[in-house]
Amino acid sequence: MSRVKAKKPSLCTCELLTKEIISKSLSILRAVVTSCYGPSGRLKQLHNGVGGSVCTTSSSSLLFSNLSVTHPILKILTTSVQNHVSRFSDCGLFTAILCFNLVEHFQRLNLSTATVIKISKHLLSLCTDYLNSESCGCRISVDFSNMKTLLCLVQSILTSKPACLLNKKETDHISTLILKAFLLTIPEKAKDHAVLGKSIIVPLKDERVMNSAVLPGIVIEMPEVQLIRKFPIKKLPSDALKVALFCMSMSGDISEPGEGTLVISYGVSLESAVLDQLLNLGNRLITDHVDIVVCQKVIHPALKQYFHQHHIITIDRVGISLMEPLCEMTGAQTIGSLSFISPTSYGYVKDLCSTNFGSKHYFHLIPNDSTVCSLLLCNRNETAWNELKLACQTALHVLQLTIRKPLALLGGGCTETHLASFIRHKGINVPECILKVNDCTQTEYKIVTNAFCNALQSIACSLEHDKGKILTDRKYGHFWSIPPDFPSNVKWQDLVSECGCGLYGNQEELNWCLLQDIHSFAPQNSSIQQATNSTGHLTLDCFTAKLHGLQVAVETASLILDLSYIIEDKN
Repeated sequence: MSRVKAKKPSLCTCELLTKEIISKSLSILRAVVTSCYGPSGRLKQLHNGVGGSVCTTSSSSLLFSNLSVTHPILKILTTSVQNHVSRFSDCGLFTAILCFNLVEHFQRLNLSTATVIKISKHLLSLCTDYLNSESCGCRISVDFSNMKTLLCLVQSILTSKPACLLNKKETDHISTLILKAFLLTIPEKAKDHAVLGKSIIVPLKDERVMNSAVLPGIVIEMPEVQLIRKFPIKKLPSDALKVALFCMSMSGDISEPGEGTLVISYGVSLESAVLDQLLNLGNRLITDHVDIVVCQKVIHPALKQYFHQHHIITIDRVGISLMEPLCEMTGAQTIGSLSFISPTSYGYVKDLCSTNFGSKHYFHLIPNDSTVCSLLLCNRNETAWNELKLACQTALHVLQLTIRKPLALLGGGCTETHLASFIRHKGINVPECILKVNDCTQTEYKIVTNAFCNALQSIACSLEHDKGKILTDRKYGHFWSIPPDFPSNVKWQDLVSECGCGLYGNQEELNWCLLQDIHSFAPQNSSIQQATNSTGHLTLDCFTAKLHGLQVAVETASLILDLSYIIEDKN
């Protein structure tokens, strides 16, 4: 469409980025994101000014995708976080909050931006080297022969999403189902390079959470018209059912000719000609002994009736999202022509049966040996179901990342406080070669290190939303929280119960102190694996996602600090 008015010459504005402008632009979004963090995070209702749907969430993916930001600095930050979440699904809020904190703490320093960026990148390399080392005191190995750690990892994700509205029993049930669904996607005869299958989430809203279930194969909702019909299938001698998958419409409609002309001979009925072509296709499928016809779009009612008379089950309107899992499960190739079908296009399933959950009825395609399964997910209402679906997808992705790198980080703020203690201790005596490489003095290095560690500790403090006091111990450097109003004459040991990750309790004297009063010390790490094996429930984070989130946060903060001007075309 041509312009109503001719485009004017570009009008560019050049705005000097001062510390005040950066701080003001980040402050509101920082408060919103920080208040969403953790199991007791506050929910946000998002909607636009002209109406539309309302989104209730505390998840970073929904939060950033539904927030409309205009300031270029906010766009940089939200884009970085969204790119991270699109790749790793988890630790989006962690990444955003750390980036906010780093920018805030670094801006307070009376040092050049170049010096701060150089030292912060060096500190990032210290963090990544430590987290990847065998001596790391805030990570554990994940043993896939022991389901305990995997369950803790899944439960930690679910409990961090309060909008799911799950109680303890429901969380345990959904966690078990997610783990079962994930295990079903792992090939039994995997070689060096195993390809994981797919878990399909089937919506069951307004149902009890405890009704959720996992079934091998694919579950497809059954139309009401087919409920009264019995399955007229006659199995092959091999007990396998032959399946044909169509990725095109079988409704008999005529595709749009565009700007061309459709010429029809006199006396020819277009509808009859198309229906004859469909029935010829049906005869071909009958001759090939097909038992099940699945169509991505619509099948003509007359063709459906014809198939039914010849004991062939039809399933249509399955949608494009199920076509790839169906191909993977059945071994079939999608058919996109009414006139030609290759004999190698057909696939097979072990059986087809009907099942019902709640008020809905489903076809259940049961595979011979497949890595495709269906998670029938229930929740009380649509809002809670949407959040639970997102949490389940995140958990399944985290398990996939964990099988590639079988490690997990301690959650509940303990990794942040432990890592801050480690980095602060490393900054006491810095070799001269490190100072030379970073072109800084010992004092400058310590100032930036202190700001970096304070930013890490601020993430742990973001888990506390009820004005409680934050403690740490001088032995392991873990995170501890106590109520806001406590008697002054009570020992710390009588106030704490367990650390944030649940690894340590108050059975031993750990020399607690307020987090802001902590001094440099070397946190111990030798007994973490033994303590893990003897501990009940643990709060864990995805190693790969959190490590990448740490890198993204530092790099994005450095980019924001390095900006001097914003040049915009406001035409």
